[in-house]
Amino acid sequence: MIQPPPLQTGDKVAIIASARSITEKDLQPAIDLLKTWGLTPVLGSSIGLQEHQFAGSDKERAEDFQNQINDPDIKAVWFAKGGYGSIRLLDLVDFSKLKTQPKWIIGYSDVTAIHLHLQSMGIASLHAQMASAIETRSASTSGELKKVLFGEKLQIDYASRHPNQVNGEVKAEVIGGNLSVVYSAIGSKSMPSFKNKILFLEDLDEYLYHIDRMMQNLKRSGLLSQISGLIVGGMTDMNDNTVPFGKTAEDIIFEAVKNLNIPVAFNFPAGHVETNLPVMFGKTAQLSVTSDKVSLVF
Repeated sequence: MIQPPPLQTGDKVAIIASARSITEKDLQPAIDLLKTWGLTPVLGSSIGLQEHQFAGSDKERAEDFQNQINDPDIKAVWFAKGGYGSIRLLDLVDFSKLKTQPKWIIGYSDVTAIHLHLQSMGIASLHAQMASAIETRSASTSGELKKVLFGEKLQIDYASRHPNQVNGEVKAEVIGGNLSVVYSAIGSKSMPSFKNKILFLEDLDEYLYHIDRMMQNLKRSGLLSQISGLIVGGMTDMNDNTVPFGKTAEDIIFEAVKNLNIPVAFNFPAGHVETNLPVMFGKTAQLSVTSDKVSLVF
């Protein structure tokens, strides 16, 4: 995997919108944060645009992204907001420049579409909090993001006694992201190989039966049988029908992987949760799950 170099004081970080519209005012806390880190924020042309729910047309959002990829002075690209829309840019952007001029591409949720595409090209990226609403997250959310961007070691340890976790250890590259977006990429040229990878999954505001549908697809397509480890982050604000499905999202996920003989971690502090720690996609990590602790070390 092609790894972006660490940022240096004074480097420029572009903030752009690949999905829903957002104003400069909404991004002020992130702009101020970058400045406190000694970085120079650069607002992309998509910030402030609006076409229905999107931050401008597909063409406008793609052109902004392309310009930031091509600009050698931009050392990282931080997505402003999720929602929906990133997948519509994949065939409009030439990502090849990132192979010779790599830079961290930062975001989560809907940005999973871009992460998957980059992983399929052999380019590492960073699953982390968006620029918007970062002020509502825990101090460690932004603190750990800063450490990663400046090249410090990333190690995430937390206490866990989840009844469905499976103890074990594995060393492999981490891939994945938002379960719904991963599911939507199956069969496309943007889906990377799952073979011998640690799969990370999170999701928000889904019906439990749909979680089951997606996990059954991942299982029946043979993708789950290829992974060597599973990390489950926040499965936040799940919905149920009048007649209950009868299982939690974590139960549904465990049922799909319980016979794989791989380590499985739950309640990982990443996703649509207050502590949304960074995960380095495309970088090798050591996952360790014991009876009372989970550790992920890059």
